Amino acid sequence: MQTVSSTPAVFRPRPRPDAGRVLVCLSYCGGGTAPFRRWAEAVPDDVELALICYPGRETRFGTPFARDWIALRDDVVGAVRGLTSRPYTLFGHSMGSWLAFETAAQLERLGVAPPSALVVSGGVAPHKRGAPGSRTPRTADSDDVLVAWMRTFGQMSAIVANEPELRAMAVELLRADLAVSESYRFTEGTRATVPMRLLYGAGDHGRFAEVERDWKSLADGGFEGFELPGGHFYEPDVWAGLPRWCTGLVPGAGRP
Repeated sequence: MQTVSSTPAVFRPRPRPDAGRVLVCLSYCGGGTAPFRRWAEAVPDDVELALICYPGRETRFGTPFARDWIALRDDVVGAVRGLTSRPYTLFGHSMGSWLAFETAAQLERLGVAPPSALVVSGGVAPHKRGAPGSRTPRTADSDDVLVAWMRTFGQMSAIVANEPELRAMAVELLRADLAVSESYRFTEGTRATVPMRLLYGAGDHGRFAEVERDWKSLADGGFEGFELPGGHFYEPDVWAGLPRWCTGLVPGAGRP
């Protein structure tokens, strides 16, 4: 298994070593752990929040970006392996939804305890990524195009956009993650054997019925899908309340 770095990749905003279960979160393209940190106050008392920090950002700023999809997936798998002593739910948003799906599959291949449930959010099914109509930017796009995309989808504040150094760092990070995402190749036959819950914004670019159908076609465990208010990142109050969608019982999943 390839490893990007030995730098600790797990951030716990509110450590709860005695909690009975763990919610493990994987971020979107160009993102970090910051958008999930407030969830520590919203998860149930019996849940510890564990956020996976990808290479090249936040506490891992000095670690080189992952060079391709396999390297990033294996980096995430290595981090999640240290969290499997307790029942855990694996959550991923956008690019993170594909990482969550692939991480769960790889853990099973390695004989490591898979998650109790998989919650995929804001992403089309992995075998449908890059389909016609997708509005995902490309590494070949100009800095201005990438900035405009981040501003449109709420990934860049006006403060960052107007500060050249911060703007350049955000663009570099997004471009690196896009390169990794573009190297992803879905392997036919890869399945989710654990219960899966799909969350998707009503205003996102894909039609919910189609996205739901595509994800369900990869699910061998229990499956359910929910269309939530808002676009790619939902409405602010919906995003803040996502922990209840992540920690509630998914059909077919047991409780500790």
